Amino acid sequence: MKAIRFHQYGDSDVLRYEDVERPVPGPGEVLVDVAATSFNPVDAGIRGGYLQEVFDVALPHVPGIDVTGRIAAIGDGVTGWEPGDAVIGLLPMDADGAAAEFVVAPADVLVAAPRTVPLTDAAVLPTVGLTAWQALIGLADLRAGQSVLVIGATGAVGGYAVQLAKEIGAVVTATAHDRGARRLRDYGVDRLVDYLDYGTTPLLGGERFDVVLNLVSTAPEETAALAGVVADGGFLIGTMTAGPEDPARRVRAQRLFVRSDTAQLAALVERVDDGRLRIDVADRRPLADAADVHAASDAGRLPGKTVLVP
Repeated sequence: MKAIRFHQYGDSDVLRYEDVERPVPGPGEVLVDVAATSFNPVDAGIRGGYLQEVFDVALPHVPGIDVTGRIAAIGDGVTGWEPGDAVIGLLPMDADGAAAEFVVAPADVLVAAPRTVPLTDAAVLPTVGLTAWQALIGLADLRAGQSVLVIGATGAVGGYAVQLAKEIGAVVTATAHDRGARRLRDYGVDRLVDYLDYGTTPLLGGERFDVVLNLVSTAPEETAALAGVVADGGFLIGTMTAGPEDPARRVRAQRLFVRSDTAQLAALVERVDDGRLRIDVADRRPLADAADVHAASDAGRLPGKTVLVP
């Protein structure tokens, strides 16, 4: 079969499109005939060797933590799945991924794929959808009537965060570039802010929010300023940085690392199928273009969630 692999850490040019042996599922595993994977920044972080202390991958390594496809074979002890079933999942980050024609996956990280969108397009959902869910529902326990500020809402996670927050009944303010503003308005965002001027004191005129979700990398002084716009008893959640807590005001802060959770993923799939959650695909590329996609991300030129199709 064909797969994308890197034999050493480095820039995007270490990625090779090559012939590899088709894997065989072991106990508790299934073999997935991959419909698509999607690019995530963590793929580039692992490829570049920046996350070796977190994810100890064996080289050569196949990237691609998101997967959609159909089950091709079942290992010993697996129940509930049959060959041909359409599945979706977030794969373990320290194992070979789905940037290949076939991938072995633990059966317990997969759920039934959405029925209302193409199987290839559904590959954009797991990592970013789970990130938004685990931030707003898991950590912040967001409630109706609360206020949310989403920093970097035009990115891959932001659209799902806005949609989930609005479904809950929160009041959502988001920072957004012009190219993504229309999509966020379609999702029901209550207010858009072009950008945050961290040189302005107080930030945002002193307005405070029950939850601040920071989806971009910010300098320490910028992160501290964001903590200042969290309401008493509120939560600052970052995906790139961790913010300072303020015990005097009961302000909590945490950096989020997404994890596989099939109950949450199934809930996201249900929302896609019943129309409550819309997925957004920026580009669809053949798997052989993976190095170009990584290079575009490294240069800050990737327009959004990109699907890679074997």
